[in-house]
Amino acid sequence: MTQDSTKSISVSREISATPEQLFELIADPTMHHVIDGSGTVRRAVGEPRQLKLGDSFSTNMRLFVPYRMRNKVVEYSENRVIAWSHVGGWRWRYELEPLEPTADGSPLTRVTETFDWSTSPAGFYVTAVGWPKRNAEGMSKTLARLDAFATSTGQGL
Repeated sequence: MTQDSTKSISVSREISATPEQLFELIADPTMHHVIDGSGTVRRAVGEPRQLKLGDSFSTNMRLFVPYRMRNKVVEYSENRVIAWSHVGGWRWRYELEPLEPTADGSPLTRVTETFDWSTSPAGFYVTAVGWPKRNAEGMSKTLARLDAFATSTGQGL
C-alpha cells in the first residue's frame, strides 16, 4: 500500500493472468460487484459491455443505505489503464503491467488499484472520515477477488 501527498492511495498485486484477461473483467461494469472487496457495490445497471473513454455507467450501491452511483470513464488505454470518476470527483483507477512469465510459463500481471481524491472538491471530507485506510483494505480484498476470479473462474469468492 502506498499513499502520497497528492491525496491518493494505491494497492498492487501480481496475478497469474494476462492484462487482456484482467482488463476484460475490470472494464465490464457488470463484473464490479463480483470483484468488489469493499462490500458496497451491488449491481451495475444495464447489460455486460466493455467500457471505453467517455462512457458512463451506473451501479447500485449500499453503504448504510442503498443508493445509485453514476460514473464516467476518464482514463483509458486498452488492456493497460482504466479509471472512472463520479459526482464526488474522486477516481478509481486500475493499471495493468505485464510482467515476465512465471518459471512454468504462466502469464503474470501487476495490477494496481488507486483511489484518488485529489480531484475532488470534497477531498477534505474523504480524509476526515478515514476513507483512505478503509478503501485500502477494500482494494486489497478487491485485488484478491480479481485474482481468485481470473485464476479459478470465481471459485473462492
